[in-house]
Amino acid sequence: MSHVAIIGAGIVGAASALELLRDGHRVTVIEPGEPGGEQAASYGNGTLLNPSSVIPMSSPGLWKKVPGYLRDPLGPLAIRWRYLPKLWPWLHRFVRAGSTPDKVAAIGHALRPLLLNAPELHRALAEEAGVAHLIARQGVLFAFPDRAAFEAEALSWRVRRETGVRWLELDEDELRQREPALHRRYKFAVLVEENGQCRDPGALVAALMRHAVSLGARHVRARATGFRIEAGRLRAVTFAGDELPCDKAVISAGAHSKQLAAAAGDFVPLETERGYHAVIDAPGVAPRYPMMPSDGKMAFAMTPAGLRTAGQVELAGLEAEPNWKRAEVLLRFAREVYPGIPEDLPPDRVKVWMGHRPSTPDGLPCIGLASGCADVVHAFGHGHVGLTAGPMTGRLVAALVAGRVPEIDPAPYAATRFR
Repeated sequence: MSHVAIIGAGIVGAASALELLRDGHRVTVIEPGEPGGEQAASYGNGTLLNPSSVIPMSSPGLWKKVPGYLRDPLGPLAIRWRYLPKLWPWLHRFVRAGSTPDKVAAIGHALRPLLLNAPELHRALAEEAGVAHLIARQGVLFAFPDRAAFEAEALSWRVRRETGVRWLELDEDELRQREPALHRRYKFAVLVEENGQCRDPGALVAALMRHAVSLGARHVRARATGFRIEAGRLRAVTFAGDELPCDKAVISAGAHSKQLAAAAGDFVPLETERGYHAVIDAPGVAPRYPMMPSDGKMAFAMTPAGLRTAGQVELAGLEAEPNWKRAEVLLRFAREVYPGIPEDLPPDRVKVWMGHRPSTPDGLPCIGLASGCADVVHAFGHGHVGLTAGPMTGRLVAALVAGRVPEIDPAPYAATRFR
């Protein structure tokens, strides 16, 4: 069997490692940081495992909102003026990607197979790693001020229905019985029962990597810089001043994957969607369901550390300093969603975080063989669905490395779509 180097130890890298070990390969994971650590996108995820998350960020008419995104640094999607010249080519593709209902539907149909049965696939990996308690399947609530607000999102929910998503509609009384902690301005909700939650994404990734190491994987603490490719065959993954000889490589380095993909022959317009979260210890409320309010475009979920609220998209690149006022927006809105949260929370009961979602303009990841060397496999760019899609991506990676026919068609995720 081959020696496979996996670049990146997030959820995709960890799941890929386990699937490749299952196939009998020798596996080395190249990751400079601690798997599941605070530097990782997986760590800060909103915790939701949503097979229903098939709607891209881009939507018809989005171009009209771009000036507002530039003016409001604290809006749900913000663009820093200084970064705009560098961002413009990606932003142009982003606006075009969802510019018609047909384009949105096509992306939804392409995403659905990658996300289907995600809670069950996560549960299987978590059981194998001895952390099954981290995966829950109680469904996720999508709350609206009224039915009219739900119907205003008709395109999103039509595409979900067309791709096989089903839900329960809850009127005000049913919603109050199921989620009494919720503010009473929410009078309508849908419960997507197939969705689930990973209560602690960082702990899950750490456990999966520990399990992979126990099965024979090696963890090399380094940052990969490229590849040594000779006569079209991979010979090694390179670091600063060193290299790791290997037969195959997997690029799953999240927002740092763009240069690696280019070294393997593919231009991918990859950006970082900077996401923020805040965790409230002892929040004074105990929501029964993970929840996404329509008027906040963020997620709320209970975790072992407290109530986590996550969301916000900031386009400002990898190097800009965090704008922690965006985390304060999350906290303020949390009180508007759950009135039981105290107004005078002491600072030591709130922890804030910012991380980097690796995002392509069309919201689809890059999964497939590299154009410049078929020994290199792309597995990055999952945007908002990285945690949910991790297990299926790992299975696709293993099939591609082995030359098997994958269980789902990876064609929609090919990097060549950006040529």
